[in-house]
Amino acid sequence: MVKINGKIVPLTHTVCASSAFLLTLLVGFVSHYSQIVKSGPFGYPDEWFPGVSATIGTFYPERSIFQVLIALTAVPRILLILGHYYLSSSSTMLVVGLARTVSCGGWVYITRADDRDIHDLFMVVYIVLTLPWNVCVIRSSEKSKNRKKLISIGFFGAMVPLVQFFVKSKVHMVPGAHSIYACFEWLLITLDIAFDALSAEDFASIEVDLGSGPLQQGNWLSNREETAYKPGKDLKVEALEPNGKEPRKNESFEKDITVLYPSSLPQVQSYVYILTNTFNSFIFWTAVTSITCSIWYFPLWNMGLSGYEAIMVFDFLPIILYIPYVPKIIHQYGVLLGGLIVVGSHFVGLPENRLLVTGTGDALVVTSFVLNLTSIKRPEVNAAFTVTWLLGLVISVILKFACHGNNPLWPITKADNGGYHNIGLVLTTIFGLLAPYTNLLHFSPKEGSNVVENSLESVKSNKYKFFVGLGFGSIFFSLHRFFTDASSLIYWSWEGWNQEETQGPLAWPWNALTCLVMLLASLTSVRLSKNAWIPGILLLESTWVLCNKSITEWHNYLYGGLPYILGVIWTIPSYFAALSELNSVAVILLGFVTYMFISFATVWTVAYAFVPLGWLLRERIEVVIWFSTVLILIGLFVIKVPADTLESIRSETLGNAFFKRLMVVSMVIVSMIAGVTFDHRPTGLPEPYHPDSQMITAGIWTVHFGLDNDMWASEESMVFLFKSMELDVVGLLETDTQQIPMGNRDITSKLAHELNMYADYGPGPNKHTWGCALLSKFPIVNSTHHLLPSPVGELAPAIHATLKTYNDTLVDVFVFHSGQEQDELDRLLQSQGMANLMGSTQRPTILLSYLVTDPHQGNYNTYVSETSGMKDIDPNDDERWCEYILYKNLKKLGYARVSRGTITDTELQVGKFQVLPEVQLKKLGKKLYDTVTIDTAEDADHLFPEKFFDEGERGHYYHVFNRPRYFSPN
Repeated sequence: MVKINGKIVPLTHTVCASSAFLLTLLVGFVSHYSQIVKSGPFGYPDEWFPGVSATIGTFYPERSIFQVLIALTAVPRILLILGHYYLSSSSTMLVVGLARTVSCGGWVYITRADDRDIHDLFMVVYIVLTLPWNVCVIRSSEKSKNRKKLISIGFFGAMVPLVQFFVKSKVHMVPGAHSIYACFEWLLITLDIAFDALSAEDFASIEVDLGSGPLQQGNWLSNREETAYKPGKDLKVEALEPNGKEPRKNESFEKDITVLYPSSLPQVQSYVYILTNTFNSFIFWTAVTSITCSIWYFPLWNMGLSGYEAIMVFDFLPIILYIPYVPKIIHQYGVLLGGLIVVGSHFVGLPENRLLVTGTGDALVVTSFVLNLTSIKRPEVNAAFTVTWLLGLVISVILKFACHGNNPLWPITKADNGGYHNIGLVLTTIFGLLAPYTNLLHFSPKEGSNVVENSLESVKSNKYKFFVGLGFGSIFFSLHRFFTDASSLIYWSWEGWNQEETQGPLAWPWNALTCLVMLLASLTSVRLSKNAWIPGILLLESTWVLCNKSITEWHNYLYGGLPYILGVIWTIPSYFAALSELNSVAVILLGFVTYMFISFATVWTVAYAFVPLGWLLRERIEVVIWFSTVLILIGLFVIKVPADTLESIRSETLGNAFFKRLMVVSMVIVSMIAGVTFDHRPTGLPEPYHPDSQMITAGIWTVHFGLDNDMWASEESMVFLFKSMELDVVGLLETDTQQIPMGNRDITSKLAHELNMYADYGPGPNKHTWGCALLSKFPIVNSTHHLLPSPVGELAPAIHATLKTYNDTLVDVFVFHSGQEQDELDRLLQSQGMANLMGSTQRPTILLSYLVTDPHQGNYNTYVSETSGMKDIDPNDDERWCEYILYKNLKKLGYARVSRGTITDTELQVGKFQVLPEVQLKKLGKKLYDTVTIDTAEDADHLFPEKFFDEGERGHYYHVFNRPRYFSPN
């Protein structure tokens, strides 16, 4: 009989893994030093230390040596995982460990030379899975805990400088940055191996007996007695009235449930329950957000209230739960039918009918949610339902991040513009069929009672119910307003590009941080909801920061946006517990009324020119946000959750079993975030279409919030046209879609990614404008946002951006949307303001604008004046009213007007300009603007695309004068 001490496993693993990396590094230094230290355009001596991937997977013999030695590590690594499973009996640790090992094999055996993207993806997954692995090992360890914690902190702390130097190397192309990044890479390898080496002390208690008899039947790993919770048999309990009499048939849904679970914990802890309610929560948020962005189509085209806003009353459908038999029907079919109708509504072509179908599905989904929430009797079930409901919100945000701001199951998407409805219908059917069976436990009574308990609705005062309803509605508004898109809080803090460190976060990669904080808040919400002061203080602090106009950019996001996520989400378990105890549909309906009232109030702050009593909330979004926060706080401190409820929520039974499975689900969600972030990485530096001609092709278009004539998302159509017209710079108007009615979408991110352009979102959603944005193939050196005077009508947004163009020549670009025709004073003051702004720069300048004036009349002569120094690209074009392109200190080459197709209500105007050396500009002087119109361009690079002649493509063609105009010096 031979017995082997278990500590030989981590020691063998340490020796094999260390020798694999160390020997490969040494051979690499000797054999291919100059090749493996090279990164991009830089080599030795700028770069002096090789990265891990280049060392282990590029050249022979290093690659072969490493792969042989790392293969020897596989056996001790598997034994290491099994040993930890033996010590902890944690299936989560086993699954994470095996998945981590597979991902390690992925980046080890699929090198960057084979497939760079797959190699990097497996490496990211490996790093992500290291967090739960370390946590599980530390929790189960009896020895060396502090050292393991220090190594883990060092590992993840090193990720910060690693990312910083990666960006410096790959994005900013700083020589030597890749070598420092490589040092941190090797540090991570060292810390990772050292962490597993410390397991030797834990494994010292294990003895592997190579001569003992066979294991007992059913024990696949060891002869170890295990104890597990075994639920008793289901009991059949008749629901009785409080007075002991039999209930009247159909008086309530709960009283028709005759089979109740004596303990709901085994069902709540199951993956089936978690996955079913998480997915159905995702459908809930899909429905709620789809109805608002569908409604927006109608006032958008009517330029005012359309009447279709009344569809919001569909959210009051839960009132039918007071009707006999209806709760049974909703319980059995509500989730399934509602989800299928919402996801399937994209099959309806006519916008009006599609809105009605979407509203019907939304009403059923919301009613099912209300039925579930008001029916839950057991606190631990309420806690599980709350967390899965929040996870569904997180997943909806991640999918929108993946699809650049559009939910792929919305009724404004379809197969050719980013929709995935077929997959959605399949999953909706599966989880819709499971829902009535997994959610049956919502109706089980509290433990120790075999009678359906009296609702506390009759016990609580009307004042209590009133404030709980108002607070719940305010929470629902906050979630919809800020947490249904990852970039909402980022654009709230955005102030433009600059060369200082204060520049605010960009949607990529910081959307990932928003998603991670939302996930963290959701997972910790139940545990941290017991003390109302914690979320209360966070809410007060973060609201103050968000609403303080002097706090912007990173400070606004870090100290306002992220704490606001924690503050709002950590209040939800208390509200859900109170609503379940009340068992009152009326209180939740009051919440929906509050939610709608505050949501419409946010629209009033911008649309005051088109709505009755608009002046009341004109440009007062801060008042609306504070109003919401105050209602949340009042309700939070009014709520008195019973002590036994809090104790049950904090019970170890729920925590140890339920949260283990949540950890696995959360790791999948973290992997989704990592995968989406990796997929959205910049694919290369943007480059202009015709650099040899030193040409800038600039366009201006009003995109109508990304909804086309038939209520479809129009980003894909815009990408086609912009690519076809070879636009280097694009000014976009009516782009602020980070509002509840617009779906909290991120049009700018989608266009910038697909077109490979730099982007400036323009004045954010807290600036009370319809928005303007800038896309550029040239680096944006600096951009400033302006809100021009508007004493009467709506605010006029403008962007003043400085671009680094050919030969480092700086070119200023203005994007501007003036006020409405009716507001003459506004348009006068705005024209004077823009003229002064344009006159403040003597650099080559382009204005891409919406001016609302006739050529050569009125305010036109302020924009085109000695003050501004600007010239009209085509003074002979008398058919304009809205869109204009002006310029100075550039050579104009061509001008075209392209019809809108079905995308929006205006045309695309395009101008071609040539950037001239400063010496040539001075030599030409005013002769630069003395041109004649010619039939065709002098150079082939200057030609507009031929595809848009005659009937054009996809509804786009040269119109007004039916062909482009070209210019030549007179």
